[in-house]
Amino acid sequence: MTRASRAVASPRVVSIEDFRPIARCRLPKPVFDYLDGGAEGEVTLRENCRAFEDITFRPRHAVVPESCELCTQVLGFNLSLPFLLAPVGYSRLMHPGGEVAAARAAGAAGTAYILSTISGHKLEDVKAASSGPVFYQLYLMGGRSAAEAVIERAQAAGFSALVLTIDTPVSGMRERDFRNGTKELISGGLLAKIPFLPHLLMHPGWLFSFLRDGGLPGLPNVVIPGQGPMTLVDINAALARAAVTWNDLRWIREHWRGPIVVKGVLTGDDARRAADEGAAAVVVSNHGGRQLDCVPASLRALPEVVKAVNGQVEVLMDGGIRRGTDVIKAICLGARVVLCGRAYAYGLAAAGEAGVTRAIEILRTDVDRTLRLLGCPSIAALDRSYVNIPKSWEWS
Repeated sequence: MTRASRAVASPRVVSIEDFRPIARCRLPKPVFDYLDGGAEGEVTLRENCRAFEDITFRPRHAVVPESCELCTQVLGFNLSLPFLLAPVGYSRLMHPGGEVAAARAAGAAGTAYILSTISGHKLEDVKAASSGPVFYQLYLMGGRSAAEAVIERAQAAGFSALVLTIDTPVSGMRERDFRNGTKELISGGLLAKIPFLPHLLMHPGWLFSFLRDGGLPGLPNVVIPGQGPMTLVDINAALARAAVTWNDLRWIREHWRGPIVVKGVLTGDDARRAADEGAAAVVVSNHGGRQLDCVPASLRALPEVVKAVNGQVEVLMDGGIRRGTDVIKAICLGARVVLCGRAYAYGLAAAGEAGVTRAIEILRTDVDRTLRLLGCPSIAALDRSYVNIPKSWEWS
C-alpha cells in the first residue's frame, strides 16, 4: 500500500471533505486550484454546497427498516448506487490513473462513469477498465467531422449513452487559473515552465508520477481529420468554436444510436426544449460553478426543472454533492440520481483509484445511514414528504 493509499484509508478520513487537504498537499497549487476552483467570484461554487443547508429532514421515527435498498435505474441501466461519477476534465493531470482509475472504481461499485471529452486516456481504454455502464460526455471540439468520428468510436467501444454539455459556448473566467498561470504550466514550452520549478519541486510525489507518465499527452479523443489529436494548448480556442445549439442536438441524434442526455440545464424552458428535441434525460447543472457565476445552485433550480418536464424525461442533478444527505435531499426534490464530480476527484488526486474507491464507499455508507435514520426502506420510496422545503423556493 502506498503512502497516499494509507492516508485515505485512515480512520480519520470520514467524509469527502477530508480528502481535500490531502489532495491540496499532493498537488501543485495550479493543479489543485484547477480542480478546486470556480468562475469569477466563485459565488455559485459556494452556493452549490450551501443550498443543501436550506433543506431539512422529516424523519419517521420508531421505524427500523431491516435493510435499505440503494439500487436504482437510470436510462434503463440498473445501478447499485443512486449516484454516478460525473465527467471531470483531464483527470490524468491529477493522477496518472486518471479516467481509467475512476471508471474502474465506478464499475466495481456497481455504478456508472461519465467520461469527459477532455480526457488524457483513450475512450476505448476507459470503457475496457469499467465493469459497469460508461457514458461519453461530448463537446463539439474540432468541428462536426471530429465529433462524428468520436461518436462512432464511442459506439464501437460500447458506451451506453451520450451526454451533451450545453453550457460552454466559451470557457468560464476561472480567476484562480489565470492568477496561477495554469495555462502556461500545462501548455507552455520549457521556458514558460521555469518559474514553476520551485513550486513543482515542493511536490515531488506528484512531479515524479507526472514525469513517469510521460508529461502531458494530447487529447486522444479529439482527433481532427488530417491533423491528429488536439493538444491542451488548443482547448480554449476550440471551446469557443464548439458552442452547441439545438440544431446540433438534432444532428447528433442522426449519428448516435442510444439515449442522449443534455447536461447544463437550469430552467424549465431549457428542460422542456431538451425533451422536445428527443433527450432521454437532462442534468440540472451549473458546471460545478465553473462557467457563468451567480446562477442558482443546482439544487435550487431542480424543482423548477422537475415540474417543467412532468415525467417526460429523467432528471439528474450535479453540483455541491459532498455527503449522503446531499444525495438524499436531491432525490427527495425529484432527481432520479445525482452526479458527483469533485467528491471523487479529491479522492483521485489524493490516492488514485484507492482514493476514488474510498470516496464512493464513504458516500455509500452515508446514503445507507441516512435512509435508516429517516425510517425509509429504499431510494425508490423517497419523496418530498421526507424533507422541509423553504417557502421562498419558487416552483417548490
